[in-house]
Amino acid sequence: MMEPIRVLLVDDHILFRKGIVNLLATQTDMEVVGEAGDGEEALGKARELMPDLILMDITMPGMSGRQATRVIKEEMPYVKIVMLTVSERDSDLFDAIRSGADGYLLKDLEPAELYRLCRGVFRGEAPLSPLMAAKILREFSSLADARTGVVGPAGKLTPREIEVLELIVKGETNKEIADTLCVAESTVKNHLRNILAKLHLKNRVQAAAYAVREGLIDNTG
Repeated sequence: MMEPIRVLLVDDHILFRKGIVNLLATQTDMEVVGEAGDGEEALGKARELMPDLILMDITMPGMSGRQATRVIKEEMPYVKIVMLTVSERDSDLFDAIRSGADGYLLKDLEPAELYRLCRGVFRGEAPLSPLMAAKILREFSSLADARTGVVGPAGKLTPREIEVLELIVKGETNKEIADTLCVAESTVKNHLRNILAKLHLKNRVQAAAYAVREGLIDNTG
């Protein structure tokens, strides 16, 4: 039997935290190992507990979730951090991505969707609320003014890696990409690792944003 996913909850609203604790307690493969009410406390708890997954609010007194995410990712790159917030602001979304967040979820999602998305992050998927995914594509599409003559790090990508990027932007999981390209899921994971290494990016959310921004794919269809 696999070890449960160790979760750290970070939110300054105690009632909300307790509600998530109760929800996750119903899942046999998840275990809440700690709670924090602000970014500074989250940093201390992360260092002490070494969780697998941190569900992090953005706006909190003192050190924000975004600031805490940046520090935690620098110290513990293996930790998956998913922002769980009410904020739909573009600035919060893109700052979170730049800070290294592995996903961005709004608090209005259904419990079953939260469970599914939290598990998916350990398969290399990027948990994103549909509204926030649309914001990413819209924002970076507006910046893509050249779709040919790719230079810089992106020029190192192979045609197959470009195909994988295109499917990532469409929101496909690793398994779905594998089925589409008729390859093994492990092959897709290796392609993704190569893409992130070549582009000096942290996760598939950043890879999707980069792909559209640099015009590596045609997202008009």
